[in-house]
Amino acid sequence: MGKDNFVIIDSNSIIHRAFHALPPLKRKDGMIVNAVYGFLLVLFKLIKELKPKYLVACFDLPEPTFRKQAFEQYKAHRKKAPQELYDQIPVIKKVLKIFNVPIFEKPGYEGDDLIGTLSNSLTKGKGGGVSNIVVSGDLDNLQLINDNTSVYFLTKGIKNTVLLNEEGVRNKYDGLTPKQLIDYKGLRGDPSDNIPGVKGIGEKTAIKLIKEFDNIENLYNKLDAAEIPLKVKEKLIQNKDNAFLSKTLSEIKTDVPIEVNMKDCEWGGYDEKEAIEMLKSFNFNSLIKNISTEEKSIGQNLKLW
Repeated sequence: MGKDNFVIIDSNSIIHRAFHALPPLKRKDGMIVNAVYGFLLVLFKLIKELKPKYLVACFDLPEPTFRKQAFEQYKAHRKKAPQELYDQIPVIKKVLKIFNVPIFEKPGYEGDDLIGTLSNSLTKGKGGGVSNIVVSGDLDNLQLINDNTSVYFLTKGIKNTVLLNEEGVRNKYDGLTPKQLIDYKGLRGDPSDNIPGVKGIGEKTAIKLIKEFDNIENLYNKLDAAEIPLKVKEKLIQNKDNAFLSKTLSEIKTDVPIEVNMKDCEWGGYDEKEAIEMLKSFNFNSLIKNISTEEKSIGQNLKLW
């Protein structure tokens, strides 16, 4: 007997990916709804392929997070997305409500932290009967991968996906484990989030150091006696504070204080007539074929042709 799939959608990641991958589709009233359309494509695809027993969606909120409070320049270089993207977020939340997908968000935390908390805490006591699958186009979530968690990753646009496990991470990052990706970012940094890392330490050097010392703490504890090129050692010493700050900024929280139980996350299908009316209101007539009125079983009432 296989495990039940607990599917967690990294909503903001999917929304951004869809918005930039698709042309500016417009609703009858002129509102751009390309992100809504792309999000629905991903939703139909994951339901068909992953057949979730549990299904939730996590979102970022506009309020500053604990990372921003710890480092004012966090994500400071990131260009603000067009307002047309942000206008679609509340619409997508209404779509999720129609499909009876619960939403999780909390001020002070990013959606990734909610994802980490849900995947870490809710399935602990299920006796191995639940498998977590994070749906995302963001590589940050790869650090959450373990024996019980994989990432359904959008590799290009919103159509191509791959299910990544620990082996997939090792292959992508030259032998690093998912957990070590946090330490890797501590050294390498992350330009997309403006995480500084250790100035002058590149990808290859960061991977080599983490593979040798396992984590940043061991690296710095053994730095004096370690056989590391002098220039690299000097960079590590000069940027020690940034290395540990960068690791903290990169690490996804798995203990966000939220109250929820597995029953809240169980997906029980949706009202098909209401879903069809919603699709018609957006002029998404081509998506109506994804709704099958013949299959009624939970997690299998959507069909793609």
